[in-house]
Parts: sequence; C-alpha cells; structure tokens
Amino acid sequence: MSAAEAPISRVYRSRSRSASAIVAGTVTGHHLLNIEGYSHTKELPTGQYIKSRPFMVGGRLWRIKYYPNGDRPAKADYVSIYLIPGESFAQPVKARVRFGLVDLARKPVPSQTLTTELHSFTANGFGFADFMERKELDMSEHLVNDCFTIRCDVIIYKEVRTEDRSSPLVMVPPSDLHVHFGDLLATKDGADVTFQVAGEMITAHRCVLAARSPVFKAQFFGSMKEGAKSHCIQIEDMMPEVFKNLMHFIYTDSLPEMKEQEEAVMVQHMLEAADRYDMQRLKLICEDKLCTLINVSTAATTLALAEQHSCDVLKQACMDFLKCPVALDAVMETDGFDHLSKICPAVLKELMSKIVAR
Repeated sequence: MSAAEAPISRVYRSRSRSASAIVAGTVTGHHLLNIEGYSHTKELPTGQYIKSRPFMVGGRLWRIKYYPNGDRPAKADYVSIYLIPGESFAQPVKARVRFGLVDLARKPVPSQTLTTELHSFTANGFGFADFMERKELDMSEHLVNDCFTIRCDVIIYKEVRTEDRSSPLVMVPPSDLHVHFGDLLATKDGADVTFQVAGEMITAHRCVLAARSPVFKAQFFGSMKEGAKSHCIQIEDMMPEVFKNLMHFIYTDSLPEMKEQEEAVMVQHMLEAADRYDMQRLKLICEDKLCTLINVSTAATTLALAEQHSCDVLKQACMDFLKCPVALDAVMETDGFDHLSKICPAVLKELMSKIVAR
C-alpha cells in the first residue's frame, strides 16, 4: 500500500463526569381544630372521641382524634389528642406532630404546645394521652365562650434517597427572564404608554401588558382600542402603589416585598386589581395569601372582599374564623364589621345562620 493510500487514524477523546447526592427533606402543613361547645363535649365518657374532618398534608389525608375526658381511665383528668391517617397508607409515613392550644391570633401558646417523637404512620395514630389537664383548660384564658382551638402541625420526613447529580459539560443557569423584564420596567426603555394614577405618571409597554392581561389586550389591540389610542391613560379608583405592584407582577410574575403591617391591606387591593384586569394567577396568589392573614382586624374586610370577587376558598376561611364566638365578638367591634354589614348584608346573614345552626 502506498503512502497515499495509507488509512487515516483518528483519536477521539471523551470526557466523563458524574456526581450524586443524598437528599432528605420535610413537607409541612397544619390544621386548626375548633372545639365549639366544649362543655358539651365533656359529657362524653372516658375513652370516647370525636374525629375532625379529613385534611391534606404531604399528599395524604389525616384526621385528629379529640378525647375530652382522656383516652383511658388513667388519663380521665386530661384531654387526649392524636393524629391518625385518614386512610391506611400502603407505605409507612414518617412524621412528627405538634399540637398546641392557640390564642385569638391563631398563634400556638408555647407553654401549651407539645411535639411528638418521629413516628411511622400506617393505620394507627400517634399523639398525647395527657395533652392538657382538663382543669387547666377550664381555667385557661384561651377558653372563651365555651370555645377553644388546637393547632396540629404535621412535619413529614421524606424518604432519604440518592439522586444522580452528574454535571453537564456546559452549566446552564436558571431562567432569568423575569430579571430582564423587571429591568425593562425599571429603565422604561421603549415604553410606549403612560398611566396617570391619582396624579402620578407610570410608564409601561403595551405589548407586555397585553400579553399578561386579557383586559389590557382588548384595550390596546382589541375591541376597546379606539378608547386607548392616547399615550396617557387615566386609571380611576386605584392607588399608585397598588398599580405599581400590579406592574411589578406583570413584568416579573412575583409579588414585591411588602411591609408586614401593611401586607394584608395591600394584598386585598392587589386581589381587586387582579380581578379588574382578569389576571387569574395573581388573583389565586392573593386569595391564598389572604387565607394566612385572617385575624380580628382583617376578617370582616376580607370576607366582604371574598364575597364581592367570588373567592370561595377565602370566604370559607373567613367564615371558619368568625364561627368562633370569641373571634366574632372581637371582630364586631372593628370598623371592618360595619363595612361588611353595609355592603354585604347577605353574607352576614349567611354567617349568622351558620352560627345558629351549629
């Protein structure tokens, strides 16, 4: 074979890299068990219990067993409390349970809160036979109008597992689209529309707003566009800060940081804005957030808002809070209750009927 005909030899080099990780973590959730008519529950004999409604934590159903006179004769002077599976689990679920008497703000009272050891749940429950001495509960400031509440926190421990964490040859960072759009809003580069909100001028980009809101899309490019040809659009009945927060969500798909003392009121306004501009994801985010912010000062206004904007989950959460007599008495002293009675008399009647029927 001549030199011209000699085969060409190539050497290919490849790189191999691998990594793994041991992964562990927890899933948490809580349930509030309201005991209304406590003195009547004490008529049950020792060993008899009342079950809560089922609730979901970690993708599984759970219930609480409440024994007003203890679960056995030796514990007859105590309230016994247990977490039980709402259905038999095919595989054991490892979890800790924390039970606590709560105050009017629905915060656990540290001196009356107990946490279990780690337990594997299958079909049987786990908790405390001596959760609280009954005479101590009878004298507690948190037992008001024959009503008290127990909070049950469930901390589920995920199964420890090993995952492949092989590194790719090229490390691709996570999406930063929201950062670029946020910068676009902040710099106002290419902005082509201005809103006047209570005298304050706020600029934005029509195409971005239209992509995020069906109302803005109709206003700029659809049936309403004749009325939106002006480069300056007047926004009625909205505070500038609320409109700015709405713009922040439109560009970044997230709520801005809010001061804790102003959070509930601002999220209420944001829910109204979300409904006004048909932004369903933002509306659901606000509804979920408000469910965690219900207290004496916010319950009435939040209930009115839920009724006006068809937020059924939020409405039920407010109703559950107000069904406790001590909470209702406190809420009735607020300006928000006067507001509720004036604009939503029907929902007030509905609340009263639920209280009378219990």
